[in-house]
Amino acid sequence: MNVRRQLIPAVATTAVTALGLATLSACSGASAAGNTSKFDVVASFYPMAFLAEQIGGSHVHVTTLTSPGQEPHDLEISPQQIAGLGESDAVLYLKNLQPSVDDAVAQSPVRTKIDAASLTTLEEHGNEVGGHAAAHDTHEGEESSGKDPHIWLDPVRYAQVAEGVGNAFAKADPKHAADYQKNTANLVGKLDALNFEFKQSLAHTKSKVFITTHAAFGYLAERYGLTEEAISGLDPESEPSAARVKDLETMAKADGVTTVFYETLVSDKTAKTVAGDAGLRTDVLDPIEGITKKSRGTDYFAVQEANLKALQQALGAK
Repeated sequence: MNVRRQLIPAVATTAVTALGLATLSACSGASAAGNTSKFDVVASFYPMAFLAEQIGGSHVHVTTLTSPGQEPHDLEISPQQIAGLGESDAVLYLKNLQPSVDDAVAQSPVRTKIDAASLTTLEEHGNEVGGHAAAHDTHEGEESSGKDPHIWLDPVRYAQVAEGVGNAFAKADPKHAADYQKNTANLVGKLDALNFEFKQSLAHTKSKVFITTHAAFGYLAERYGLTEEAISGLDPESEPSAARVKDLETMAKADGVTTVFYETLVSDKTAKTVAGDAGLRTDVLDPIEGITKKSRGTDYFAVQEANLKALQQALGAK
């Protein structure tokens, strides 16, 4: 097992109870994970924190375990963060995305544990997802993966998760249930509008195929009738085989692909190498795992709008 994937042993969890709370990076700008006068929520990374803040509004105090700019897959949760979980009212996370978070949540006494993956449907995705993937078997040597956790990039699934989070907040903090339900409805309405915009804008394109550095956009591709061809698999740091790169170059010529997309939190070296060999351009398609100064927008909706524009240009939308 990769060292960065190793889970924190149980003995560390018991040892940290004597430690004080450390500062956690928070979307709300707060410094402690719990013990405030509000409903204290620990979110595993940005898409979960965004939901918590949008749904909770002024009633919640949200902290995140993943710092802005940190690749979420790389997170190794600290002993102080584990201790902070126990001081909070709820934790919102996405199981199977960050193994160290899964382990910490399982061992934590926090009363309300909300797994976003349980609030919608997940599918198994490999390097290729969408129209072509349904037409033939997985390429030899291609990663067959497991359940794809990147549900937040599909506005429909993200809305389903939002509804589940709203219900969980209302149950855990009933005195503010009406506000949570109202905020959830507003958020779901915005996600429905975003889904409609994606559907209309990508309905008529010259190509339906796009290349990404890692397989984060499978649900989005399926939702809008596209095919995602990923250089690497679900792990953004896995290295592609020479055969995979050759396949991508051949496919790009056959399907009129113009662009290789890379993301803001991972090196663009592989994307530029593949693009250079195939005579393609590069551009950013952001998996919205964190908001930084490099992001094309200050929140989920702004970055999704930027993603849509990038896809429209790359696919030749009419």
